[in-house]
Amino acid sequence: RSWSPGQARRTNASRRACLVARFSDIYAQERLDAETLLRTYISDVEMVQRIIYIAAVESFHAAKMAYRQFKMRVREILSLGHSGPESLEDAVLDYIVRHEDLYDVRASVNDVILSMNINPKISCPPEIDFIVISTLIQELCCVAFSMQTLIPPLDVAFGIDGELFSETKYYRSFDSDYTAALVAYHVWPALMENSIVIAKGEAVTKR
Repeated sequence: RSWSPGQARRTNASRRACLVARFSDIYAQERLDAETLLRTYISDVEMVQRIIYIAAVESFHAAKMAYRQFKMRVREILSLGHSGPESLEDAVLDYIVRHEDLYDVRASVNDVILSMNINPKISCPPEIDFIVISTLIQELCCVAFSMQTLIPPLDVAFGIDGELFSETKYYRSFDSDYTAALVAYHVWPALMENSIVIAKGEAVTKR
C-alpha cells in the first residue's frame, strides 16, 4: 500500500481508536495473566497489584523517553534533504508511523525493570525477577510508543496513594470500601488525552 504525505495525520482517528481498544484489551487480558503469574510467587494481592500498576506507569514513561529520542534522530536525518510538499514535522511523523518496528522495545523493557527494581513501594521475592511480567511490559511499551504518534498524544494519569478518589478517573475495585473517599492504592492507570479521561483506571479505596 502506497504511503502519501501527511497520511499519519489523516489516519489519526482510526489509529487512536485501535490503540485505545488495545489498551483496554491489555487491561482485560495481559494484566490478569501477569497477576496470575505473580500470585504464584507473591501471596500479598496488594503487592501484586501495585507491581502491575507501577509496571504500567513506568512503561509509558520509558516509551515516551524512547519516542522523544527516536523523533530527534529522525528529524535530524530528514532535515538534511527535506523539501516538501508536507512540513518537516509531518514528514517526521509519517516516517515514525511507517517505521514503528524500528522502536527498540527491548531496551524500554529493560529500563522499566531497572526502575521497578529501585522503587521502594514494590518488591519481589529474591528467587524471581520483574522480568517474569516482561510480556505485559512489552505490550504496554509498544502501545505507549504508538500513542505518542497521535495528535494529541495519549498518556496515563499519575496517581498517588491517599489522593481523593475520582469517579471520572477510576472504577473502584470490588474489594474497596465504597464509603471511603481516599485511594489506598492504584490497580490500573487512567488513560488521558490532555486532561480528559479516555479510559478509566482502577483503584482501591479503604478507610
